[in-house]
Amino acid sequence: MSTENWTYVLDDKQLEEGQMTPVYPLGVNVVVTRVGGTVYAVSGTCAHMACPIFMGKLDGYTICCPCHDWRFDVRTGKFIDAPELGLPAFPVKSESGKLFVNLE
Repeated sequence: MSTENWTYVLDDKQLEEGQMTPVYPLGVNVVVTRVGGTVYAVSGTCAHMACPIFMGKLDGYTICCPCHDWRFDVRTGKFIDAPELGLPAFPVKSESGKLFVNLE
């Protein structure tokens, strides 16, 4: 991963533990969440019918889609009931109090 591919998404202090926030780095719909002190980023649209994931429920490491209850692991983006399906997951880093996502 080259360093020029990191895109700022929000200030680190804006994302509280157990919270999901939609962000749009380079126009891409992404949801960032903090679980267990670690920040994760996955596609902001459900793999099933493109429902907005951020409107769902976060329970531990699992995001439940608000439209059809599909459940995804925020660490990997994998669909819990069929791991061969899932959401793209993106690397996240915190630097100087800011969160960055790499879309590559």
